[in-house]
Amino acid sequence: MEKYPLLSLINSPDDLRLLNKDQLPQLCNELRGYLLESVSQSSGHLASGLGTVELTVALHYVFNTPFDQLIWDVGHQAYPHKILTGRRDKMSTIRQKDGLHPFPWRDESEFDVLSVGHSSTSISAGLGIAVAAEKENAGRKTVCVIGDGAITAGMAFEALNHAGALHTDMLVILNDNEMSISENVGALNNYLARLFSGSFYSTLREGGKKILSGVPPIKEFVKKTEEHVKGFVSPIGTMFEELGFNYIGPIDGHNVDELISTLKNMSSLKGPQFLHIKTKKGKGYAPAEQDPIGFHGVPKFDPTSGKLPKSTTPTYSQIFGNWLCEMAEQDPKLIGITPAMREGSGMVEFSNRFPQQYFDVAIAEQHAVTFAAGLAIAGFKPVVAIYSTFLQRAYDQVIHDVAIQNLPVLFAIDRAGVVGADGQTHQGAFDISFMRCIPNLVIMTPSDENECRQMLYTGYQCGKPAAVRYPRGNAIGVKLEPLAILPLGKGKIVRQGKNIAILNFGTLLANAKTVAENLNATLVDMRFVKPIDEALILQLAENHSLLVTLEENAIQGGAGSAVAEVLNSQPKTTALLQLGLPDFFIPQGTQQEILADLKLDAQGIEEQITTFLQKSKKI
Repeated sequence: MEKYPLLSLINSPDDLRLLNKDQLPQLCNELRGYLLESVSQSSGHLASGLGTVELTVALHYVFNTPFDQLIWDVGHQAYPHKILTGRRDKMSTIRQKDGLHPFPWRDESEFDVLSVGHSSTSISAGLGIAVAAEKENAGRKTVCVIGDGAITAGMAFEALNHAGALHTDMLVILNDNEMSISENVGALNNYLARLFSGSFYSTLREGGKKILSGVPPIKEFVKKTEEHVKGFVSPIGTMFEELGFNYIGPIDGHNVDELISTLKNMSSLKGPQFLHIKTKKGKGYAPAEQDPIGFHGVPKFDPTSGKLPKSTTPTYSQIFGNWLCEMAEQDPKLIGITPAMREGSGMVEFSNRFPQQYFDVAIAEQHAVTFAAGLAIAGFKPVVAIYSTFLQRAYDQVIHDVAIQNLPVLFAIDRAGVVGADGQTHQGAFDISFMRCIPNLVIMTPSDENECRQMLYTGYQCGKPAAVRYPRGNAIGVKLEPLAILPLGKGKIVRQGKNIAILNFGTLLANAKTVAENLNATLVDMRFVKPIDEALILQLAENHSLLVTLEENAIQGGAGSAVAEVLNSQPKTTALLQLGLPDFFIPQGTQQEILADLKLDAQGIEEQITTFLQKSKKI
């Protein structure tokens, strides 16, 4: 820590508050350098944290955390917060098995008030905490930090609307870096970009302060004049004030002195306060400033070269993106939709080549699904690319707006199953379970990238709601065949064996093949969770003593439960072993580590089957 003489002294915010204010710029430089060094060695979220260094220092300097409650939205930007709150020396373990959690996490630190992972929750939770603080009457402050990407979600506006009506003491800070993970979109973002790209408003505001400072009798006149100026120059400020907030800003989010003086002033104000700060994602590291999207989440890399390593094997997301382009070339009715995950969902090329057929709806999963329903009603063929964990946020819309009306919307569900380093909030553990009970919906589980393409094509052409779920990470390198429609609800036998039949749903097929060969078991790639191949299941039950279902989804209500329902519908006594994700939230680690821990690698699957057989013999 010789390179970081000030930072090495900070083991908690109490230590930070002992520093002189004129030492803080040096601390910010050290914090930024340490963040870059540690994340380049561990992997993780980088650009967001680089942009919030000064804000983090100022917040912990002004507010008496953890007594005062500091709530981060999502948490990509909270690495500096972790470093300053006693976790500096553990940063090398972030996102790794048994290491620091990738996001603020209540079990990890008393400074982490809200466990997060999905965006736009901070203001709602903060309002609940602020109401409780008011009832406690202990002078506790509540501060929420939300990005301009996260504030595009409806949930954030629902919370702002409620907070303004309650007049509860709380501070909402809008960290405006003109980015979420992808570029921001929408009318709100366009307002911010257009109104604050110039210096007119800030010059006018600062000039007015200087001219009128120290003239108490015209305080009310100044306030009225400022409101008029806000209304004339800053409709966005007026909007927040109409919601009941006192709006201040925008101010420079990289000027730690200005941040501290502003935060001190605002901390004494009553009622809901809104501070708008302008920051630069990737601040202080040129490669991240120039490519904030690429440096949002990074693998291990050399910070000196500033180059990120590239993978030669395509990911499932890229396979989807290539299929989308292939279909768009043939069908002008295709519409691709993403809720702010263009890069992650493999849609960059599609968005560039087919801009008229591409819509990024911002962080608004509910809107994405119902928007797709409207397009389908009008005769278009929408494809909603969405992560499994984010589809949870649009469950009602899938049922009410798509499935009930039997509309041809295709859900391309990325990051299904174990995702690894992002931990509990991002594991795609539940989509089969929550979708399987929805009438009219076709659900497919490809075992490799060729199957994935065929199923996307099948879902696109089937004329009804359909979902294809595929995992995070690289495909396995099989040959891609020409697109063809698969027969709905039909599995295929991969290997014929005796006594045991393994019914595989998804990309654990390679592990299942090894086990099937070792145990001389029949192996079936089921392909469809819904409609499920009842005839094949009943046929297998006739000539096998044990059926084993295998899936990367929660066992409760998953594909194995569908097989159990088929068996229970007939007088069958065939034993059934359901293998999948257990009934707890799965922590972080590499995908391989997690699958091994859950006994879903080849060795673990075989062990679970042999243990079950041994128990069966004892009964």
